[in-house]
Amino acid sequence: MDLEELKVKILELKEKRRAIIVAHNYQLPEIQDIADFIGDSLELSRQASRVEADVIVFCGVHFMAETAAILAPDKIVLLPDLNAGCPMAAMIRADELREWKKNYPGRPVVCYINTTAAVKAEADICCTSSNAIEVVNSLAAEEILFVPDKNLGSYIQRHVSKRIISWNGFCYVHHHFSLGDIRRSRAQYPTAQIWVHPESPPEVIDEADLVLSTGKMVKEARNTNHQEIIVGTEEGIIYRLKKENPEKNFYPLRPGSLCFNMKKITLDKVYRALESMEPQVKVPPEIREKALGAIEKMISL
Repeated sequence: MDLEELKVKILELKEKRRAIIVAHNYQLPEIQDIADFIGDSLELSRQASRVEADVIVFCGVHFMAETAAILAPDKIVLLPDLNAGCPMAAMIRADELREWKKNYPGRPVVCYINTTAAVKAEADICCTSSNAIEVVNSLAAEEILFVPDKNLGSYIQRHVSKRIISWNGFCYVHHHFSLGDIRRSRAQYPTAQIWVHPESPPEVIDEADLVLSTGKMVKEARNTNHQEIIVGTEEGIIYRLKKENPEKNFYPLRPGSLCFNMKKITLDKVYRALESMEPQVKVPPEIREKALGAIEKMISL
């Protein structure tokens, strides 16, 4: 079956199953093309929880499908490849967080959305890369535990007076951006703006023109007057940016900056998931209830 035939079969099955397909900004182009919604992880979960559908096919990584299952417990959540994990989310387990908290009694835990449901269940409140500063400032405490991304924690620290105590985790895609990448890009495209994700190292953030979450990159791409933009995040988002803004040019800060787990989702796997209604992602009720509390506190802001 070629790609076009697969797409037709997927759309037929989607209708039969009363399903929606959501795709993260980093997904392969052909996955983005069949999606009902494209966006960042929390945006997709919230969209999916609102629509009238029985099934959510989540084209992303495991923690994202878990978040959808937390927000939409009445729906079946399919992750086309269960091996599509997030290395950063895997850098902290719930038992490790419980032990770490014992060293800092009374300090609230802010948990990045890029974590497992079990870790979210141990946190006081969740955050995304776009609202992390607002979430931290909403807390009365002067010392905050932040998990798991030390680079995002460092970025938050620049903008708040509270002390941020970060777990030693990172996203390998963003963590590998360097000053050399910035300088090479400026030399190659001297009129371009450089945008980087707040998961990038501090020295990269220092040299960038804008620091933006993926969702904010999508919005800024529509509004900016700049015709050339260097994008410091996972390369998959460039497909969407070019598609929505064909008059502008987008270049990767470091060519080949790929999340290999994101690329595990293929059209064939989407088709097989809809056909078999497997693999499903479920969150145990006791974990879901606690994790939902941390997410809802964030959303209420």
